Amino acid sequence: MADSKYITLVSSDGFEFVVLREATFISPAIKSMLDPKSQFAEARTGRCVFEEIAGTILEKVVEYFNYWYKNKERDDVPDMDIPVELCLELLMAADYLGLDNFRT
Repeated sequence: MADSKYITLVSSDGFEFVVLREATFISPAIKSMLDPKSQFAEARTGRCVFEEIAGTILEKVVEYFNYWYKNKERDDVPDMDIPVELCLELLMAADYLGLDNFRT
C-alpha cells in the first residue's frame, strides 16, 4: 500500500477522503507519517486518521491539498473560498498539519 498513488484521510467523525498522495505532501506531518522509513502504521496502510479534525474541516483541508497541487506551477493563483465560520478550526488544523510553515 505504501506505493499507492492515493491515500485515505479519515476525520474524527469517520468521514473518509481519498486524496492523491503527492498532493498531501505539502503537509510535513502527513509526509512524515507516510514515509516508509518512519515505521508508522500510516506508511504501511496509506490511511491517516485524524481524531482531532472534524469532517467539515478535513474536507476543506483536502480541497486545499487539491487546489495547491493543481495550481503549484502557476503564478496567478486565485484566492480559495473559505467560509468565515470555518476559519478558526482551519487555522488549528493547518497548524497541526504544519501548513503554517510551508514555503514554496
